[in-house]
Amino acid sequence: DFNSPSIFAALLDDDRGGSFSIAPTAPAKYRQSYLPDTNILVTRFLLPGAVAELSDFMPVEGPGSSSTGEGPGSHSPHHIMRHVQVVRGEIDLAIACRPRFDYARSDHRITRDSAGFIFKPTHTGVPALRLSSSVDLEVSGGDVTGTVHLKAGQSAWFVLAEVVAGAGERTWSHDAVVAAFEGTGAFWRQWIGRSTYRGRWREMVNRSAMVLKLLFSAHWGTLLAAATFGLPEEIGGVRNWDYRYTWIRDASFTLHALLRIGLGEEVVPFVGWLEKQIRSRGPTGPLQVMYGIDGTRDLTEVSLDHFSGYLGSRPVRIGNAAYQQLQLDVYGELLDALYLYGKSGQKLSHSLWMTIEGMVNWVCDNWERRGEGIWEMRGGTHEFLYSRVMCWVAIDRAMRIARDGSRPAPISRWHDVRDEIYRNVFDKFWNPRRGAFVQYPGADILDASALMMPLVKFISPTDPMWLGTLDAISTHLVEDSLVYRYRTRDSLPGQEGTFSICTFWYAQCLSQAGRVREARLVFEKMLGYANHVGLYAEQLGPCAEHLGNFPQALTHLGLISAACEINRTLERTRIA
Repeated sequence: DFNSPSIFAALLDDDRGGSFSIAPTAPAKYRQSYLPDTNILVTRFLLPGAVAELSDFMPVEGPGSSSTGEGPGSHSPHHIMRHVQVVRGEIDLAIACRPRFDYARSDHRITRDSAGFIFKPTHTGVPALRLSSSVDLEVSGGDVTGTVHLKAGQSAWFVLAEVVAGAGERTWSHDAVVAAFEGTGAFWRQWIGRSTYRGRWREMVNRSAMVLKLLFSAHWGTLLAAATFGLPEEIGGVRNWDYRYTWIRDASFTLHALLRIGLGEEVVPFVGWLEKQIRSRGPTGPLQVMYGIDGTRDLTEVSLDHFSGYLGSRPVRIGNAAYQQLQLDVYGELLDALYLYGKSGQKLSHSLWMTIEGMVNWVCDNWERRGEGIWEMRGGTHEFLYSRVMCWVAIDRAMRIARDGSRPAPISRWHDVRDEIYRNVFDKFWNPRRGAFVQYPGADILDASALMMPLVKFISPTDPMWLGTLDAISTHLVEDSLVYRYRTRDSLPGQEGTFSICTFWYAQCLSQAGRVREARLVFEKMLGYANHVGLYAEQLGPCAEHLGNFPQALTHLGLISAACEINRTLERTRIA
């Protein structure tokens, strides 16, 4: 259950957080990769004269299963399967299952039944876990541990599962685990095989699509911003947030990215969930920035002071106070996504359209308000350039939806407000001294979110004013191929890394401006900053270390969009 309390959080506190480790007792080298076109992770242990492989996966099989993360499917939910086999030589493996329930705030007791060990939390409402295995293990305090000696050709398996009331005991076997492995691999290969992307960098595009798939909730149809909380944007700093929620912005961008590669069926449940949320906002209130995956609105921020934090980065927070912010850009991203959703052949219901009409009327009345903006500033509000542009997008896309579907709407009023916003951006946000559009009126601050201006068709990608802005961003926000979102101090102590989605936006803008060779170089250099299995966090630090929560949906959808854009330009211009 994506945003439920953690069980294994050793990244945030090695002593208290909890872990489930399988590792050689002797020093070893490690290599990791995903099996091609799957989300099955393989770890190789390399020792003198011995090699072993550990496969980790969450079982999913059949076309009706929509996620390995949580929710209903054709299998019992919430399983983690681990299968280790020795390829060469002999090896001793240490196993230690050390769950720490409710963010390590709940004790537990261990009992045993015919199917394995049961970890039962003392707090009510926290599900119990059962560990089944093919080898003998023993209870050690609050943990289950053991050591196994395996020779070439031998294997062992471990299944960690939620104890479902009334479901009875599930007895596992080697054949059952192997069947689950094969079924899960087949599911992922079938799923990614539906992608229509056939261009360059296909392996990285497919990996990013499968990351997004893992971040979808099968039960609710929603998308997480990232799978973790508390991982720092600065090592040792305080910029440690909880990203296990559904941001309207991220989910809307994801809808766009998946539609581009032919996987639009993934977003149909999300549109239904989205309709419910925007209808419940009422006719006069702003749209909330983010929600719990089940639509929860109250995301009160709490510090887990008993956790030491990742490499001492504290406080560790759960919840996210930014849910109370006003971020006017979300309307543009949402309407742009719904417009593309309709263009892809999907139909918007009458009730959804009436809700959209009321929402756009609210934007027409409130587009000049100050807010916290896309970067969720915690030091005051401004009239942000990006928010203003995306209000224009919201109205523009609503007008297109109305015209394409012959829907009733106050088009004349929308047209006038849209044009007023357009003039406002050029009058108030252009800084002639900078020769660029700036973050807010009267500022000298450049903001990488301006890169979205041509991408949402607010301005021509070859307009002289835009090219001046692109050059200014290149000079002041770009280091080699990596892009900072801004370079000014904000209200929080410490420094940030470069912002990965901004680098992908930058590559797209270079491509659209006719600088496709430069765009390709930036994009391919950014591909080289992925971690060893092709994943990205939110930011890259001074030593190219991944910072922030992980893996981050926004970065991976940016990769997909940039790949599609640059590949299309290369094909059109016949540049190798």
